[in-house]
Amino acid sequence: MIDYSVWDHIEVSDDEDETHPNIDTPSLFRWRHQARVERMEDFKKKGEDINKGLQECKRKLAEAQKKVRELSISAAGDAKTELTKAQAEEKKLKKEERELVKKMDEHNHEEKKMPWNVDTLSKEGFSKSIVNVKADSAEDTEEEKEKKHKTFVEKYEKQIKHFGMLRRWNDSQKYLSDNPDLVCEETANYLVIMCIDLEVEEKRALMEQVAHQTIVMQFILELAKSLKVDPRGCFRQFFEKIKTSDQQYQDAFNDELESFKGRVRDRAKIRIEKAMKEYEEEERQKRLGPGGLDPVEVYESLPPEMQKCFDDKDIQMLQDVIAKMDPTEAKAHMKRCIESGLWVPNSKTDESDEKEDEGTYAEVKEEQEEAKKE
Repeated sequence: MIDYSVWDHIEVSDDEDETHPNIDTPSLFRWRHQARVERMEDFKKKGEDINKGLQECKRKLAEAQKKVRELSISAAGDAKTELTKAQAEEKKLKKEERELVKKMDEHNHEEKKMPWNVDTLSKEGFSKSIVNVKADSAEDTEEEKEKKHKTFVEKYEKQIKHFGMLRRWNDSQKYLSDNPDLVCEETANYLVIMCIDLEVEEKRALMEQVAHQTIVMQFILELAKSLKVDPRGCFRQFFEKIKTSDQQYQDAFNDELESFKGRVRDRAKIRIEKAMKEYEEEERQKRLGPGGLDPVEVYESLPPEMQKCFDDKDIQMLQDVIAKMDPTEAKAHMKRCIESGLWVPNSKTDESDEKEDEGTYAEVKEEQEEAKKE
């Protein structure tokens, strides 16, 4: 006959009980195992505390016994008083030691009576294993990631946008149950971009709604990473946790949501500033004259009296101002006006690029001389 009594002290595995179909069985097994592990750790700590107290008691007892021996040698009156105190302390410590030894024996006896389980049936034999396995494939390059993201968005863009507009926990959970392929990094990335686009368009209410769903997806991905499972297999756990969690977990979610909305606003501001700079540069390029200079910049660098001439479009006033200026300075200003398109010389003096650059000042002087003759 086979003696099955050896199995009487083996604890049933955490995952052998049948559970109700509506219960999340994997979670129940994990929680059950975690509870047992915590009980074992508490029991182990209790034993360590008893042992630590016993060792400390033995140390104090050894010191007390040494002191008794030293005081026994002396015959002085004061020494006898100290000896009486030392003997009383020794007696007290011996009693404490006996109690701790008894507690330690009871703890060890209780440990032997504890049923075996999956964590205590075997001990580690080897701390290292070498297995011939196929090496993990290299991480995708940026180009491959971009291509993967583009393909995913082309296929699921409509569904992602729909998920981004949901408001209630139950609606989000049901939609992901119907569309489990959305539970991935690509969806989270698309929602982030969508938030920034809405903020740039100043659709802030919509941005905040999509931001909420973005954090939902990011929390699911983080949960999957911590559990080392596929995100599609644990999103229900997130919704169960967020709907029944304590205030601390809710606060953590809300804090991350507010922080994310702040980052979206900052990113949108940077994008708007960049777009404005690009627009201003495009406008500047359109304004550049034949010599590659910006007429606005050249105008602002002119002396006030020359600026007034261009404001009034008064050629005679310009001739008078140039006549009063230093010839070298006047020539430099007119050269820059031509290169920026602010001043267009007459075609009769435009025989070559070099003459065009240098002939403007002479042209103005020539017109002045003709006016005097008349």
